[in-house]
Amino acid sequence: MTTTDPHSESTNSTAVEITDIGVDFGHVTALESISLSIADGAFFTLVGPSGCGKTTLLRSIAGLETPSHGKVSIGGRDVTTEPPEARNVGIVFQNYSLFPHLSVADNVGYGLQFHDLSGQRDPEARVAELLELVDLPGFGDRTPTELSGGQKQRVALARALAPEPDVLLLDEPLSALDARLRAKLRVQIKTIQRDLGITTVYVTHDQAEALAISDRIAVIQQGQIQQVDTPETVYRQPASRAVAEFMGNNNVFEGSVADDGQHLETEGKLLPLPETHDRAPGTSLTVSIRPESLVVADSQQGDPAVLSATVETVEFLGDAYRVHCRWRDKSVLVTTAATTPPEGTVKLHFDPEDVHLL
Repeated sequence: MTTTDPHSESTNSTAVEITDIGVDFGHVTALESISLSIADGAFFTLVGPSGCGKTTLLRSIAGLETPSHGKVSIGGRDVTTEPPEARNVGIVFQNYSLFPHLSVADNVGYGLQFHDLSGQRDPEARVAELLELVDLPGFGDRTPTELSGGQKQRVALARALAPEPDVLLLDEPLSALDARLRAKLRVQIKTIQRDLGITTVYVTHDQAEALAISDRIAVIQQGQIQQVDTPETVYRQPASRAVAEFMGNNNVFEGSVADDGQHLETEGKLLPLPETHDRAPGTSLTVSIRPESLVVADSQQGDPAVLSATVETVEFLGDAYRVHCRWRDKSVLVTTAATTPPEGTVKLHFDPEDVHLL
């Protein structure tokens, strides 16, 4: 599947261009003819379930995997056959990969011995500058064994940035950290990226993380790109059922367009469709409704936008309740800011304009 980004920023030049990339491991296809453009200075995230090919794509950009076919260009230069050290990319791995016998300062400055900073800056000054950037001033004399997980990851980030790479590649850098620290560091990474203006390609399986920090997202499933767009568009207007179900919680309904052309007939119920839809009566159709678009409310009997459901389980989230309901033989998820947890039989109301056609 070949996917280009129809909404890419035309004002920005392209930093990374992937053209018809495929990667095979024996009889297993990891990536299948992927094409995409990453704009200069963008924070671009590859997201998808484990084993979908996102890390393989990142490693292909880095030069750590050799494509079976296709081309990788960085800054307009074909680097497909070039080794990693010739591509001027910085890489941060999930497991930090710090040298335990070297100090923090020596770890950060390690790559500088292989790169020419044009004699404009002293390497020691560059290391001090980067430790300040990642909020670790004064940590230069410590060893990695004296650092927490979050501190190690920041040292790894500083080391990747030291040679002033054209592209920064991050492979699930926060997955080994606890949830609170992940949330803190992802903000810090995004801030550093924005301040430096460095093109960044970030790999994660965490949908919330991808939505929170990205300028653009590529959703990958089974070695193919399903959608490339802004976080808001990917979440609110998923291009397929696979995207809708992966990017956050979603309620998916299948059926066909009713004879009146204004409703979806599903499970013996007519659900209203958006006025702008263009599907003909009788057409098979799959739609989705986000849990936050469903409202537990009293409505007039016979209202077509109402589902009568039974509450099965309620989770308290602090600022809301996540309510697991049963409608007919289908599980329906609702997120509500109600002050008391719903129970028993409830009516779920929704605006037809919140129904998204897949």
